[in-house]
Amino acid sequence: MAGDTGRMTSEQAWVLGLASLASFMMAMDSVVVSTALTTIRRDLTASTASLEWVVNAYNLAFAVLLLTGAALGDRFGRRRMFTGGLALFTVASAACALSPGIGALIAFRALQGAGAAMVLPLSLTMISAIFPPRQRGRAMGLYLGFTGLATFSGPFIGGVVAEGLAWQWIFWLNLPVGLVTIAFTTRRVVESVGPNNRFDLAGVVLVTLSAFGLVWGLVRGNAAGWNSVEVLGSWALGAALLAAFVRWEQRTKAPMLPMRFFRARAFATANPANFMVFASLYGTLFFLAQYFQTVLGTGPLGAGLRLMPWSATLMVCAPIVGRLADTLGERAFVVGGLLLQAASMGWIALVAGTGTSYPTLLPALITSGIGLTMAMPAAQRAVVGAVRPQEIGQASGVFMMLRIFGGVLGVAVTVAVFSGRGGYASPEQFTRGFRAAMTAVTGYAFLGALIALGIPGSRRTPAAAPAVQDAPGATDAQVAAAHRGSD
Repeated sequence: MAGDTGRMTSEQAWVLGLASLASFMMAMDSVVVSTALTTIRRDLTASTASLEWVVNAYNLAFAVLLLTGAALGDRFGRRRMFTGGLALFTVASAACALSPGIGALIAFRALQGAGAAMVLPLSLTMISAIFPPRQRGRAMGLYLGFTGLATFSGPFIGGVVAEGLAWQWIFWLNLPVGLVTIAFTTRRVVESVGPNNRFDLAGVVLVTLSAFGLVWGLVRGNAAGWNSVEVLGSWALGAALLAAFVRWEQRTKAPMLPMRFFRARAFATANPANFMVFASLYGTLFFLAQYFQTVLGTGPLGAGLRLMPWSATLMVCAPIVGRLADTLGERAFVVGGLLLQAASMGWIALVAGTGTSYPTLLPALITSGIGLTMAMPAAQRAVVGAVRPQEIGQASGVFMMLRIFGGVLGVAVTVAVFSGRGGYASPEQFTRGFRAAMTAVTGYAFLGALIALGIPGSRRTPAAAPAVQDAPGATDAQVAAAHRGSD
């Protein structure tokens, strides 16, 4: 392949650019409504519970359908399902903008999430499949930097649009971007499929219902009560279906998720570590903008501007980290990044108050951005590097699903901690809850760092893995050995 020389080919550049653009759009819509909720509440006469579902309907559909999206791409064609997901997301975006009431908006947000569940894992799969291992870290760094920028800048962009135009334009903006991305993907991206020639329908049903039960409990915990029959029953059903899914995947001839993936140490440790990365990220993001507005007295745009050092750090550092991970291995970056995040959020938990100045918080915001940027691309690279190239689609679905689960868990638990210590009645009350919430976020990051210590260290022979992976009849042990680094 021409890309083995180190220079990106035209085909690689198109795949990377289109996948990154689509991923930016999907990630943006998971957070962009946060600063427009007040306007939506007034226009559609929505209750607080309904506003919560404007956010959660997207993430719920997104999380429970991720593995299904990856499986459909492997079976029916990655480009075909990628563009199909983009089409569904684009149509649902237009429907959101035209929603006559809050119920319709919630339903179309769920459709957006279903489209995103097809697009995001396949965007990662297409990048991982077209870039050889020596270039994959840098490509993933660029991809994740662009995707992460959407996560960090989403609240600011939502505030700009809602305040300068109307909240409907948050969704209308997806229309031209989606149509252009579909058109160029059809012309510039080559079709590919996964290793399985059969669709694991039973596995799809089991994992979808299991994920729905587990996520429903997280989403409903604060409203229904963590000890309620609804929440505990939802978790019990989800866990039982998950056990049934694992059993089925061990027995079926064409599993959508081979259980042997978890015998690879990199896969089994980088996934839960990344889960904690996003629990910490989303828990922080949910409350930080509110702290700027409720306690420091800024508006939505002012809060967004104060978050920009986070996104700027991500854009600058992500490609660098991806390139260095190619040489030095992933463990140091995931562990070091999570420790930086823990230290940064711990500092904010200590100094945050009603009279705290923004310059006091700024160094922690910058180091937090650096830490998250170190951890995310390195964890992603460890996961996809632990499987055969033709199995990247399946691994990507697991990675993305656990990432979204981490965000859902991070927000749900952090909100519960906040509610137990504070509230919105006064800046002082909010500050008490905010400091407790940031302490919880610190705990997520530190726990993730401990888990990440299990990721294999730097590789002795990084060029050996592709040869073993591509060799006919390579055993699972040979593949695992090719990816296993020294400790």
